[in-house]
Amino acid sequence: MAKNFPTREENYAQWYNDLVIKADMAENSAVRGCMVIKPYGYAIWEKMQAVLDKMFKDTGHMNAYFPLLIPKSFFSKEASHVEGFAKECAVVTHYRLKNSPDGKGVVVDEDAKLEEELIIRPTSETIIWDTYKKWIQSYRDLPLLVNQWANVVRWEMRTRLFLRTTEFLWQEGHTAHATKKEAIEESEKMLDVYAEFAEKWMAMPVLKGVKSPNERFAGAVETYCIEALMQDGKALQAGTSHFLGQNFAKAFDVKFLSKENKLEYVWATSWGVSTRLMGALIMAHSDDKGLVLPPKLAPVQVVIIPIYRKEEQLAEISKVAVKLKEALQAKGISVKFDDRDTYKPGWKFNEYEFKGIPVRLAIGPRDLENGTIEVARRDTLEKETYQITDIENKVEHILEQIQDNLYQKALSFREDNTHVVDSWDEFKDVIENKGGFVLAHWDGTSETEDKIKAETKATIRTIPMDGKSEEGACVYSGKPSNQRVVFAKAY
Repeated sequence: MAKNFPTREENYAQWYNDLVIKADMAENSAVRGCMVIKPYGYAIWEKMQAVLDKMFKDTGHMNAYFPLLIPKSFFSKEASHVEGFAKECAVVTHYRLKNSPDGKGVVVDEDAKLEEELIIRPTSETIIWDTYKKWIQSYRDLPLLVNQWANVVRWEMRTRLFLRTTEFLWQEGHTAHATKKEAIEESEKMLDVYAEFAEKWMAMPVLKGVKSPNERFAGAVETYCIEALMQDGKALQAGTSHFLGQNFAKAFDVKFLSKENKLEYVWATSWGVSTRLMGALIMAHSDDKGLVLPPKLAPVQVVIIPIYRKEEQLAEISKVAVKLKEALQAKGISVKFDDRDTYKPGWKFNEYEFKGIPVRLAIGPRDLENGTIEVARRDTLEKETYQITDIENKVEHILEQIQDNLYQKALSFREDNTHVVDSWDEFKDVIENKGGFVLAHWDGTSETEDKIKAETKATIRTIPMDGKSEEGACVYSGKPSNQRVVFAKAY
């Protein structure tokens, strides 16, 4: 499977694209800019969904579903929101087709024009806040904690599988609160949920912080984010949580009667992660031999491959393998026993290595005689032989080791590629020749941020929430600054 597979150093973009396709995760569809998520890729997304969904429910949220189509007038009610999404919207103008007069296919029926155009949701704040107006009357209706699993459409000119597609899958949380304090606490809590998921399940270290005004979500008062560093030195925004203030409540006239018997506008948040996390997972851990998956998110954590020449040998190996599979499954480990006779063991080894299966077990006739089994780890590519009587606990321990090793490896990479700079020349040199996260002083103005982006393509990825106060001078303008922010080129 790795034949003609480019290395990361040769062509990182091609390496990534080929890996997604050859590992059977996704492919481009007949619709420009849209992808087909294949069963193996979708199985990983389902594991992500399951974990996140439980985390949301454990923090008091419930799932709902809102319409895909949003009246155009809704977007006119919140000025900064419509400005932020206007250029990305797909618009439905007609509701019927008819046979073409020339008999060649179908055409849009010009008599079936909608009175008001409908927007295919790029995000759901507007339709949801129009709905919340009916749901919220009193302080007793608050807080309202709702999440939606859905697809959205944002018209993209340049697309890349998982990272940026016209249609993608995501979840979007939308909550309403009685006070500003509660809404801010909700925004920060959900950012912590995302960070915990990224680090404990994806084995991907992240920086937590807030976005600069230039990078803030359209319609938000504050945007909180987690940022991860990919192996090519570029940053990737892995999740965002927004404090929306009362902007959408005022736009859609959502008020509640407070305990003091006063009519007040509610306070809002929204937060989301998408199938972009799939791209992050691939780029954070994979290597030149293919996909590398953290065990907690691998659809198959262990594969057992029999090595045999005769059918009688397979029968004997199968007895041991099936018993082992059941024992591992009883521990909550997902296992596949690949006894297909249409492929040779060597081909299977390559396939599962390329697809990132964390642990591979191989059993042959000699292993049966010796009571042993060969164990191969995908993260280090190391092989070791163990007694089969010890293997259940060994595998469980190895999976934990792999999960931790992937996190530590990614963390070390981030630390090695985080640079503190104090001059403009040094800033430009690091951004251009080293990449990674660059910690530098910024004067806090959008004008300076725009100039830095125009000259280097680097943006402020995050203003660290735990950033220590440190007096200094802006790396670009020389004006006073009291904190370093994180710059990087980004996806």
